[in-house]
Amino acid sequence: MKQTAYLYAMIAVLLWSTVATAFKLALNVITPLALLFWSVLISAGCLWLILWLSGRRSQILPTVRRHGSIILLLGLINPTIYYLVLFAAYDRLPAQVAQPINYTWAIVLAWLAVPVLKQSLTRTDILATALGYFGVVVIASQGEWPWEADSDIVGVLLAIASTFIWAGYWLINTKVRGDAIVFMALSFSVALPMLAMAAWLAEPSTFNVSGMPWLSVAWVGLFEMGITFVLWQMALTRAENVSRVGNLIFISPFVSLMFINYFLGESLHATTFVGLLLILTAVISQQRQKEPV
Repeated sequence: MKQTAYLYAMIAVLLWSTVATAFKLALNVITPLALLFWSVLISAGCLWLILWLSGRRSQILPTVRRHGSIILLLGLINPTIYYLVLFAAYDRLPAQVAQPINYTWAIVLAWLAVPVLKQSLTRTDILATALGYFGVVVIASQGEWPWEADSDIVGVLLAIASTFIWAGYWLINTKVRGDAIVFMALSFSVALPMLAMAAWLAEPSTFNVSGMPWLSVAWVGLFEMGITFVLWQMALTRAENVSRVGNLIFISPFVSLMFINYFLGESLHATTFVGLLLILTAVISQQRQKEPV
């Protein structure tokens, strides 16, 4: 069981390490909205197939009856708003800048948990926030120090905004009980009509499949939003020590940078690694028990 948990976790980490590259390859050809619509369509199909094959069909209607309104809210937040903002950030920034900033969502989570879950901030939370966002500044410098004024500040702000949306999404998830995969399949399904309407009104070209980068789009749908999430859930449920398995996720950003360098041809800056180490140090330190302020 222990070995199986680590195997599932490592496969999930490897797959998640590829998605920043897939984002950029797709966004070189299509818009963030087009990428989101088609990848969510593929992901929803994948998740429904998993529900069917895993015998979860009986949970669908009771979940809809009990949590219909929360499913609508979850679908609006993730995938709709979250990925629109995230893809917009990737569209404006080098992958090596957007990808590490995404890991600051764990820092944001500690702050949002204060008003939402009535938790207390700790000294470590405050220090981690300062360290983590200093890491963001270092990464955003893209090898230029001090940070050049012509850096894409809008892209950086979008990347930071996505972490607030993601942290908020997980806080809402703490309020509901049920199968995570069922909730994800349903929330992605209710997101599809919203995305289709947005595309029809704002970007009708979304539905022009000619020249669509299907490999990258399918990769995002399957391995960012679908199969990999299921593998990660399987790893955590089989783990003897959830914390040890969970910590494997911190391998992902470094492997991701290797893919970014090889497939996208981005020259990796030393500041990217320094900033990433600062962010991960902040996040890991936050996972330990801390003294209240």
